[in-house]
Amino acid sequence: ESESGYLGDDLAEAGLAAAHDIGLSPIPVVTYLATRISAHGRETPYSLVTGLPAEVIQAAAPSAALPPGGRPPIWLSRWEADDLRAQVGDTVTLDYDRWSDAEGLSPASATFTLAGVLPMAGPAVDATLAPEYPGVSTTASIEDWDPPFPVDLSRVRPMDEDFWRRYRTAPKAFVRVEDGRRLWQSSYGSLTSLRLPFGERAAAEVRAALDAALRTRLLGPGGMAMRAAGVRVVPVREEVSAAAAGTTDFGEYFTYFSFFVVVASLLLTVLFFRLGVEQRAAEVGLLGALGYPPRTVASLFLREGAVLAAAGATIGAAGALAYAALIMLALRTQWVDAVGTTALSVHVSALPLVMGAAGGLVAALACIVLSLRALWRAPARHLMSGGWLDARPGGRTRPLGLATLGATLGALLLVGLSARGLVPAVAGFFGAGGLLLTGGLAALALWLRGTARQPFTSRHWPLIRFGIRNARYRPARSVLSVALVAAATFLVVAVGAFRQGTGNLAPRHSGSGGYSLIAETVTPLMHHPGTDAGRTSLGLPAETAGLQVARFRLRPGDDASCLNLYRPTQPRLLGATPDFIHDGRFSFSASLAATEQERQNPWLLLERHFDDGAVPVVGDATSLAYALHVAVGEDLVMAGPDGTPLRLRVVAALRDSILQSELVMREADFVRLFPRNEGYRVFLLSPPSGLAAGAATASLEDALRDFGFDAQPVADRLAAFHRVENTYLSTFQALGALGLVLGTLGLGTVLLRNVLERRRELAVLRATGYTRTHLAITVLAESLFLLVCGLGLGTLCAALAVGPAFAERGDALPLGETAALLGAVLASGLLSSALATRAVAHADLLSDLKRD
Repeated sequence: ESESGYLGDDLAEAGLAAAHDIGLSPIPVVTYLATRISAHGRETPYSLVTGLPAEVIQAAAPSAALPPGGRPPIWLSRWEADDLRAQVGDTVTLDYDRWSDAEGLSPASATFTLAGVLPMAGPAVDATLAPEYPGVSTTASIEDWDPPFPVDLSRVRPMDEDFWRRYRTAPKAFVRVEDGRRLWQSSYGSLTSLRLPFGERAAAEVRAALDAALRTRLLGPGGMAMRAAGVRVVPVREEVSAAAAGTTDFGEYFTYFSFFVVVASLLLTVLFFRLGVEQRAAEVGLLGALGYPPRTVASLFLREGAVLAAAGATIGAAGALAYAALIMLALRTQWVDAVGTTALSVHVSALPLVMGAAGGLVAALACIVLSLRALWRAPARHLMSGGWLDARPGGRTRPLGLATLGATLGALLLVGLSARGLVPAVAGFFGAGGLLLTGGLAALALWLRGTARQPFTSRHWPLIRFGIRNARYRPARSVLSVALVAAATFLVVAVGAFRQGTGNLAPRHSGSGGYSLIAETVTPLMHHPGTDAGRTSLGLPAETAGLQVARFRLRPGDDASCLNLYRPTQPRLLGATPDFIHDGRFSFSASLAATEQERQNPWLLLERHFDDGAVPVVGDATSLAYALHVAVGEDLVMAGPDGTPLRLRVVAALRDSILQSELVMREADFVRLFPRNEGYRVFLLSPPSGLAAGAATASLEDALRDFGFDAQPVADRLAAFHRVENTYLSTFQALGALGLVLGTLGLGTVLLRNVLERRRELAVLRATGYTRTHLAITVLAESLFLLVCGLGLGTLCAALAVGPAFAERGDALPLGETAALLGAVLASGLLSSALATRAVAHADLLSDLKRD
């Protein structure tokens, strides 16, 4: 491969000969973009055409035959043939833009005779036949194309978008490779790749043999000049397999965040089973009075619960598949920016489903045992009369007090250790938030178990205070309800605080470095567009005078940002000029700075020299942590230009910058390591005052179109990175939202159950003059108290957990969506409260009192 997309002719011919030397049958490939394929007055815009040996094409379309004489043959994919309504023997015209160093891009065309149609399989759906086109290959749709050459996207039809979503860069037409080389050759070469099928031979053996054959063919047995030319043999299949492992295992993060949902589900399970057991306490008491031992009664309930739990586990496994399918659908549609592809599907494995169902079954049975423990201790008479459920304020409160004190002290200790740098800030504050949540629940349980003796004296507040005191009726139920809401709120708020916004990008120490545009060229610029002489040499218009430019040399490689789903094995490298290094832009999250000057400007660390030969580099903190998996002070080892290991030492980490796709080294090290990567290809730009960024972009792209100059606003670049991060956060927040649904469901269940159990009490109040409105107010006050306790406690603890993020980003924290989600939870809680209130308003309480 090469930066131009072509293989050099010398290397291509040497590769073909070397492959034959070791007994392989190489397949030369040339792929080009046709601006139009037409036949019978119909046309298809912007399609890739691939040149292959005729025998390879005919093997994919065995019924086809080469037309006799005349125009050269062409083969269409079934999709393309149907679109053009073309038949074998028809004339097909290809229009394309041809590149020449003298004239740049100029239109050209060629006519062919249709020799056959390939089915939508094999070469017709092989997207790897095309080299990577900048601004094209990785886009989710054609309308997102931003190539370094002009395109008219208004010609693109919905069916073209459908093809792109399904087949990406798969070719729609095929020609003989000799015809393709004749039509599309340039000064860079005439082939875009070589395919070397090696059958049953071992990959390592083929690699070693090809490396030796290439060295001999190119530059003699020693191969020294070959290494100097930057030629090396790469085990593509091995590297692809390694990259396919992905950058970060987000399954682990789903597991971590699912913990809160699992806890909420277990609490809800305990709550429901306990309510069910309490409802059948009289039945348990009757069985005990008839002489059934407690173990027998427990066995009956366990077997009954096991049947229900097994049914629930089966339904839950099916629900898990449905939830996974829903997440995949969202990633293919609404959240497609996070993955950059629609080729996603649910992979079902039996083992996780069985393990999950078994775990759910065991957890449910454990919940049943816990629910039955209280019944085993109560006498049969109390169980049959309901006396065992009478409220008993007080009880053992010392353990709750100790738990409250211990959790609070533990939280303060973690905060102190984090502040002194003895514990990582994020881990310390999240741990402190979790401890504070535990302590808050223990304090609430301690308060609910206490006895309230203060009389109600005001006119309106007594009803509300009376309703709040009703939360003491069943303190365990109330604490469970609050715990459900608080745990899910903690997750939603904590995750939502890490959502990214672009914020103010004007300052020099922002994520943009104070620049407005970021640009890249296909062909390097040798002249400086920020100087008068450079603008004159490049033919830039007069309005670009005063343009501020930071330019970088580029060694192409793998994108190291979150836009790349695969693990980067050869990250992109930039060479920064001395003036950029000493300008001191951007902000840093960590560095190896040892002097005050380095702390003020960590870019100076790039000028360090290490005795072991490591090259200092700077990377974005997000890319270092999640894509490259290295920290500041650690080394990243990659293959150097001659194939020997190149050791890159990370000396500083940028904070949320536009340079997430690459690692930056100083220009002197870059030139020493990659002397063949001449000129400058990446630029950070600020237009002069009076020239808008959009106008500057249009002017520069027009003047430098022959260099493939492509610019975009830094805000768009940073927003693209943030869309990916925010999408993953949205998936995690979806888990928290599920926990909140469980919490509000549990809260509503507790309220309804409490109302049903206190019908006698409510009937007495009704008989002594309280209206239905009075009773509804008390029920509403109790439900709102529990809901606000859960939301408030979860939010407060989450605020502590995200303290480092708040300190770092301040008012840039985008909490709008989180607030909206919590508002929806409050509304659902009010709905459950309204249902409980409605039950009170429509209950015939006086009839119940008469029956008693």
